[in-house]
Amino acid sequence: MSDAPHRDLCTDCGVSRMEDPKRCGRACQFIAPDYPRLEAQVHGRARDAARPDELHFGPFKRMLRAEMKVPAEGAQWTGITTSIGARLLQADKVDAVLCMGPDPDDSWRPRPMLVTTAEGMAEARGMRMGYAPLLALLEPAVAAGHRRIAVIGIPCQVYALRALEAELGLERLYVIGTPCSDNTTTEAFHDFLALLSDAPETVTYLEFRADYHVELRFADGSEQLIPFLQLPISKLPPDFFPLTCRTCVDYTNVLADITVGYMGGQGAQWLLVRNARGEELLELLGDDVRLSEPGTAGKRAGAVKGFVENTKLAAGGLPLRRMPDWLRPIVSWIQPRFGPRGLEFARARLEMKAAETILHLRRQEPRRMKHMVPDHVWDIAAPYGLRPEDGERKD
Repeated sequence: MSDAPHRDLCTDCGVSRMEDPKRCGRACQFIAPDYPRLEAQVHGRARDAARPDELHFGPFKRMLRAEMKVPAEGAQWTGITTSIGARLLQADKVDAVLCMGPDPDDSWRPRPMLVTTAEGMAEARGMRMGYAPLLALLEPAVAAGHRRIAVIGIPCQVYALRALEAELGLERLYVIGTPCSDNTTTEAFHDFLALLSDAPETVTYLEFRADYHVELRFADGSEQLIPFLQLPISKLPPDFFPLTCRTCVDYTNVLADITVGYMGGQGAQWLLVRNARGEELLELLGDDVRLSEPGTAGKRAGAVKGFVENTKLAAGGLPLRRMPDWLRPIVSWIQPRFGPRGLEFARARLEMKAAETILHLRRQEPRRMKHMVPDHVWDIAAPYGLRPEDGERKD
């Protein structure tokens, strides 16, 4: 795997490490994304804004709440994503699964890996934080004779994969997507853990949950829940989340065959089955997965308006939090009971991300707005008074 050449607004998806690094120019989500074209290429049609929730979440056939009836040991949730990878290999539908595993020297650091046995998928369980050139393993995989591949990736990786899919010489490709909106370096993540715990080296699990809490688990088996409003956000440096992540327009991984995430799950996982391949992937789990309809509750408008105003006021990369300390415990109690939940929580997060993209690009990279902000992002942000100014939208 070659070193990555310097790229502005880069998450090191791996394309710049390929034999032809100039592919970045036509594959990168942060240069000139074309979601309508790629959505039609992958799903047979672009998102339909007249269909409930497609403006926010992209094309899908159905949405579900889901959980494995017997959770997989070491999984971030119940192991749906890695179970699908294992079943693909068991059924001989793919030769290999390209995914992330832990670095041998730091379990939080992601390391691209090519898994060729169902048992090997266990190593990919759990959450990692940092950048890793997943797609750099595609060419070696094909050279090794793997022409039927599944890829488990985050949105910026999946966009590039779809943009280059026709050039890769694959016989079959399945894409399992996980949502992502904010990433950081592994080193910065360790600094964050140190703000959350006096013994950060003992933290084995971290999850931002849809009930407005961060869940920590420790090596001794203990657990801790921290309300979002009591996180030490003000102590993080302005560049903790890089501009790429603050201007990402694809939280829900719309070019995956199936998206497996937490936002609309209300304690379970949230599945967006996007096409026939996505249905095929879900069917592999058979009766081992428990499925139900997603729920929705609360109202998102107030929360999103507050976020937009804080982001406008922010001098750097993170929204300001000016709530008095005495009020934080009260609001932390109110949020999971009366704030947006389920699909309404997911809609709120998508609207926040749309606003964040526009405001940060307008402040830091205004010349890029015309090419980087898709039409659907403007439509999502419009109810909050965020409309294109001169030169910010393609004619």
